Amino acid sequence: METLDHDSNVLVVGASGGIGAALVEQLLAGSSARRVWAATRTPDSPRLTALREAYGERCMPLAVDILDEASIAAMAATLRADQPRLHLLINAFGLLHDEAQGIWPEKRVESISAEGMLTSYRVNTLAPALIARECLGLLNHSQRAVFASLSARVGSIGDNRLGGWYAYRTSKAAQNMLTRDLAIECTRRARRVICLALHPGTTRTDLSEPFQARVPEGKLFTPAFAAGKLLTRIDAATTADNGGFYAWDGAPIPW
Repeated sequence: METLDHDSNVLVVGASGGIGAALVEQLLAGSSARRVWAATRTPDSPRLTALREAYGERCMPLAVDILDEASIAAMAATLRADQPRLHLLINAFGLLHDEAQGIWPEKRVESISAEGMLTSYRVNTLAPALIARECLGLLNHSQRAVFASLSARVGSIGDNRLGGWYAYRTSKAAQNMLTRDLAIECTRRARRVICLALHPGTTRTDLSEPFQARVPEGKLFTPAFAAGKLLTRIDAATTADNGGFYAWDGAPIPW
């Protein structure tokens, strides 16, 4: 990435997921960033351990529980103690289904579960909000910085033609509003920060696994492909893109 140099610091939250891990790998291999923090509940996963061994202190696995407010604050404190500047922060996590908790995309309004809705909001909306609260100060400095969250096209109100998926759609729509809100605030107090909502496309990950059979040929991406496209879009972003909602190919998505 041309916008990251040897003084740059990056944080990927959700680094053990399919797209998150691919983002970490490509940031390490394709940029000269000083440090890539890989935040996840499982920082000792084999994949991150191998990256740590390959890249040394450029790769820093970091424990975080995105459902725990204190854990998010502790993550930010660890970053501040190392270097109080971030140049790129990517929220690479999301919740669509969890059979263990009985969470599944709803086809009918009668299928809505209060607990399922709340859990979806905690992951897809509240966690990015708390990360923004704790990390905006790290992004606000004299150089360009990007706050990017992986959203989803189904979170677009204007693009909703099929209905259903109440918890996921509404929590992602709320996440989009958060990104837009933060972008407006940044124009007043953190003018070099660019806030982006990004749709990675349907990607071969655990999140999409139950629904992949319905994806048209050529529209199911590998995590590596999606990560590469997202990083290209992030690299090209300017302050004119602040608060925008974009697909993996750079095309704007209606709110």
